[in-house]
Amino acid sequence: MSDFNPGTPPAEAATDDHVFAAWAATVAGDRLLQVRAEGLEGRELKDAGDRAAHELLMELIAQHRPGDAVLSEEAAESSGDKVDRLSATRVWIVDPLDGTREFSEPPRDDWAVHVALWSEGDLVAGAVAQPALGETFNTGQPPVVPPRTSTRPRIAVSRSRPPAFVQALAEEIDAELVPMGSAGVKVISVTRDLTDAYVHAGGQYEWDSAAPVAVARAAGLFTSRVDGTPLEYNQENVYLPDLIVCRPELAEQIVEFVKRHGTE
Repeated sequence: MSDFNPGTPPAEAATDDHVFAAWAATVAGDRLLQVRAEGLEGRELKDAGDRAAHELLMELIAQHRPGDAVLSEEAAESSGDKVDRLSATRVWIVDPLDGTREFSEPPRDDWAVHVALWSEGDLVAGAVAQPALGETFNTGQPPVVPPRTSTRPRIAVSRSRPPAFVQALAEEIDAELVPMGSAGVKVISVTRDLTDAYVHAGGQYEWDSAAPVAVARAAGLFTSRVDGTPLEYNQENVYLPDLIVCRPELAEQIVEFVKRHGTE
């Protein structure tokens, strides 16, 4: 692979976790754009992207936040890593390439880089880079959610595996389903008024939602598990299979539907 220089972080990144998260996600996204331009295809491109972004983020965190623990999708936890993470007061939760399939299908732009910081019980900073858009959404400068422009609610769903219960939810609240790629892109679509909600059940992990949820919360959106209970991170079991992110006015309708009908 080509050499890549992430450059010097902004001076504020030395002490400001919001700035560091945004910078790290952005430069990892730049690295992924470089990989995407190297002529690889299919599985080779997916693997190269996963590896390059993971290695870069690990280097950046080790260099600039050397005392912090890390939970990354691309690194299987050893028992020692888990002990370190669970006893740490600061843990970076990262997904170096969210939406690997979409990344491998140029010119699709619905893939992302997630960088979040958990500290002493909750998410405290996060950034979601969408490199193909040239945008990084972050908690330091939270997105301003525009007024809703659609008369019908719009629900972001997987382009390949939309959950059946979301179709039933859409019918009940007269919503439109909007297929798109990565989990982070779906969450950020709510902040951008491309959709009004993202409702998911059936399999995700902490790194799939930590950074997007941090940004969504900072933007004033509602976030929870599908039963309305809080999303919790840096748990011993990192499986976090479901979530709701939506405009606050839709939260009660969606939670009540799930309580009545479940997610089967």
